[in-house]
Amino acid sequence: MDAIRNSEDRYRTLESFWKGQVRSKVWLVEHLEKMLWPPADIVIHGGWNGVLASLLFNSEIDIKRIKSFDIDPECEEIARTVNMRQHIQGKFEAVTCDSLIERYNANLVINTICEHLTQEEYERWLTLTPRGALIVLQSNDFFDCGEHVRCAKDLKEFEKQSGLKIVYSDELETQKYTRFMIIGFRDV
Repeated sequence: MDAIRNSEDRYRTLESFWKGQVRSKVWLVEHLEKMLWPPADIVIHGGWNGVLASLLFNSEIDIKRIKSFDIDPECEEIARTVNMRQHIQGKFEAVTCDSLIERYNANLVINTICEHLTQEEYERWLTLTPRGALIVLQSNDFFDCGEHVRCAKDLKEFEKQSGLKIVYSDELETQKYTRFMIIGFRDV
């Protein structure tokens, strides 16, 4: 509530807590909980207001650290507030940056903003992901949003756009759109 209360644009902050947004993030976390791996060093692209990071910290996943990248500078303080305890412990960092140029190390990379990247931007982003990292992608078929520049009409189209060696893919129906998720490894 402090994150919403202290936000410059409360309505925009509240968007990250809408039912469809939260359901798609919970769905992502539930699938990751089923997978076994070493302690996760996570980078989230499009970390927005830190909701996904908070859900991950409150899951059964063994988390070493989460870095949350977002290009919107308004998100940094909100995400830090949402994950304050982990921030104080040095396990969470919100970073304002362009995901298309930022280099980093991680064994789990999450990109929930695929629909906000052109295919060319996505392919450039993919080349920056660490080799061997597990990659989770989410997109949707919500073409009516002006911020969306590369939706997919269905899961098969999203799989083709991904360029990943896919180990899992599925879709989730929400009230406004279908959310697509792919989990896999960089194929190039």
